[in-house]
Amino acid sequence: MTLRAAFIGLGAMGAPMAGHLHAKGLLAAVGNRSQAKADALAKELGVQAPSLADIAASCDVIALCVSADADVIGVVEALAPSLKKGAIVVDHSTVAPATATRAARILADVGADFLDAPVSGGVEGAKNGKLSVMVGGDAAVLERARAVLEAYGARITHMGPAGSGQATKAVNQVLVAGIAHAVTEGLALGEALGLEADRLIPTLAAGAAGNWFLDKRGATMLRNEFSVGFKLALLHKDLGIVRGIATDAGTDRTIIEQSLADFGELMAQGYGDDDISALIRLKRSS
Repeated sequence: MTLRAAFIGLGAMGAPMAGHLHAKGLLAAVGNRSQAKADALAKELGVQAPSLADIAASCDVIALCVSADADVIGVVEALAPSLKKGAIVVDHSTVAPATATRAARILADVGADFLDAPVSGGVEGAKNGKLSVMVGGDAAVLERARAVLEAYGARITHMGPAGSGQATKAVNQVLVAGIAHAVTEGLALGEALGLEADRLIPTLAAGAAGNWFLDKRGATMLRNEFSVGFKLALLHKDLGIVRGIATDAGTDRTIIEQSLADFGELMAQGYGDDDISALIRLKRSS
């Protein structure tokens, strides 16, 4: 039996993810905080944009990609009363592991299932259907929802019980922040030394310094193009969550704290909607 899926949260990541579900013949409905955005995408794809209650009553798998912990809980609570028994809610947002376990309990009380399944791969990964999906929850539930995740995921990994996906994403965001610091600081130095970007970046990328961020953002940041990917204000939000997780775990927070300070400074300067590569603004000589 073909799954009927819905996607709620149609931002830079969610809209293309919903598009991949549609391409696989799985998408029945979309939802968004702004109904106008949901209506527009629904018309484009030929699906419905009904109320959350109607989505809950008619769909087998409902994927979310929203901004904050309160949004996740709010959507889950709105869906819960109308969900079919055995329905699965899959949350692709980046939130705290405790939020994931709370959402799982809410849904268990109404006979539904929950997977916390944050993603990595950026806007490009969402558009290309090549995201890495890190999943917390019951392994058998993941198998029932796998066709949905495979629509936009190149790698889908079961990380453990509820909350494990979000714990993995916390680790991911520390690495993302640290790599951003290294690449922006290094390229600022290369720029100051007069090295040509079209020679420097491929040379670095071919060796031990090669990484996704350098490859995808190196040239654009040196051209002062900062509208290409993940907004730094969102990484700042994520790192606020990660700070609490790392504090509880008792691990070092050097990169987390420096990133929160630097991205906070850029936000105060009005650059919150810039890609995280805008960090190079702070690395350049004054």
